[in-house]
Amino acid sequence: MKPNRLSILILSALFSGQVLADVKYQIDLVKPEHHIAQVNVTFPEVKTSDFTVNLPVWRTGKYQVLPLADGVRLFSAKDNQGHELPWKRTASGEWQVALTQPTSVTVSYQLYANELGQRVRHIDASHAYLDASGVFMYSPQFRSEPVSVQLNVPETWQSYSGMASGTPAHSFIAQNYDVLIDSPIETGVSTHKQFSANGKNYELVFWGEGNYEADKVVKDLTALSGQAKAIWDDYPFDRYVYMVHATSGASGATEHLNSTVIQLPRFSFRERKDYLRFISTASHEFIHTWNVKAYRPAGLVPYDYQHENMTELLWMAEGSTSYFQGQLLLRAGVMTPKEFLEDLAKRVEKNQLNPGRETQSVAEASAGEWSSTGGDYAINHSVNIYSEGYLTSLALDFSLLQDTKLKHSYRDVHRRLYQDHRVPKGYGVSDVQHILKDLSGKDYAPWWQANVNSPMRLDFPELLSQAGLAMSYGKDSKVEAFAGMTLSSAHGSLVLDQVLRNGPAWRAGIVAGDEVLAINGLKVTAAGFDKRINDFKTGDSIEVTLFSNDKIKQVKLTLGEQQSGKLVLKGDAKATKQQKAFFKAWLGIDWPFDNKGELVSKADD
Repeated sequence: MKPNRLSILILSALFSGQVLADVKYQIDLVKPEHHIAQVNVTFPEVKTSDFTVNLPVWRTGKYQVLPLADGVRLFSAKDNQGHELPWKRTASGEWQVALTQPTSVTVSYQLYANELGQRVRHIDASHAYLDASGVFMYSPQFRSEPVSVQLNVPETWQSYSGMASGTPAHSFIAQNYDVLIDSPIETGVSTHKQFSANGKNYELVFWGEGNYEADKVVKDLTALSGQAKAIWDDYPFDRYVYMVHATSGASGATEHLNSTVIQLPRFSFRERKDYLRFISTASHEFIHTWNVKAYRPAGLVPYDYQHENMTELLWMAEGSTSYFQGQLLLRAGVMTPKEFLEDLAKRVEKNQLNPGRETQSVAEASAGEWSSTGGDYAINHSVNIYSEGYLTSLALDFSLLQDTKLKHSYRDVHRRLYQDHRVPKGYGVSDVQHILKDLSGKDYAPWWQANVNSPMRLDFPELLSQAGLAMSYGKDSKVEAFAGMTLSSAHGSLVLDQVLRNGPAWRAGIVAGDEVLAINGLKVTAAGFDKRINDFKTGDSIEVTLFSNDKIKQVKLTLGEQQSGKLVLKGDAKATKQQKAFFKAWLGIDWPFDNKGELVSKADD
């Protein structure tokens, strides 16, 4: 599809009663099929001899430095007479323009946009997704000034954003660059739905064909919206936009000021497990509208777009959001108690299989998120701010419920953060501890040192028993042989992706990257590897033949043990009234188990 070749119109002086914006952005999708656009930015009069413009080196929601400026070519700067101005590159995301007299400055550049999975910029013949952090340069000098954006797109396209719409069509206005950078634009051929919930307006935009049911999504998002009151007193927005990309492989999501973008493979919506993944992600991003966008750690206030934004509280920003996402869906009736407990059981089991939980604290993981890379070393020596942050939030919630005799929960902590520490204020560790003390009358500094600043060691059976839950691996579970090594996810590969620290393979001297050739002299295949291990018993010694650094290596490995099956959370058949009350105070629903500890199905309700 070819874009309209009409010249880009100059914005009118008034946008729905708004004054003329001071910084004007124009983007022309000149070659969408080649992922290329032309960007022009006009800044007001500059009175200094040097004028600096920047493209951020990271985007909000992804705490990692990215090579965003690599998508920029053919940079130029002109004065108000159209004369070229000299410039030089002074940093990876910085250009410095030299001036001899006061003048407005227009910066122009070619933009390459083909980073769909990074959720920064993507342009093709069917749409454009534009996150300002990877698209629109800014000047620190004018960061707080009003901005306007004008798109030149094909006639059949529709454009959506959390920003207010301007005139003419395909234009938006924002209070400043910080609003622009947190209000991505989705323009193209899409499915669009509008709905209202709790006095707020919502839009749902699907780009890409897939097996989603937009009306079902609207129904569930409407139910989800009403549950925000379980945590916060009001909404930080009047309008919210869900942007969903049904893709050919990209997946992930990013929160923004009053919108989100969610990406999933196009046929990953219909099956219940797939739909739960999607709607849980939507809940996660919706919660972020409060936790991160309305209030966030002081290290992230204000955002520094050119450097890492350090804080030890990312686990609260991300992990606590993960902790609440299922709870709101459970309260809304979108997720069943069975599904909620299955998700919690998976998280507990994953934690127990992660050797890194013994090494790194969640505070250290938060501070180290900017340099985290994942892989074998991370599994063995690190924790994840999402998963470990979820469990830290769980432990803190249970502690607060216990200390206040069910009068206050972790939800109250976030309610207070929203009330007292909204951006641009920010909050620190002392602020959170002050709220905890105010709610409980107890000094939480020792708890914090033991569970946040130090690797957290939870006794999950004892912890969950407070809510009347019992852990088991099911009646058919049995002890199986355990090698402590995992093959690469590549099809047919016998290369070891992970070797768990202090596990049987680790103790035998096997390392990640080794390639398994044989066990007890017999060739193994990737498909039959796990079954081959299960041919042996706990305590058996086996001889493993490997390629290690391109050399044959033979090692003796003594097998350990693990429980077969999946961890299951059930109700304690002997749960007391106190435990049942704890359960309801925690999750906001009545005790869902019968007198045998089995979940009561809807048909029995």
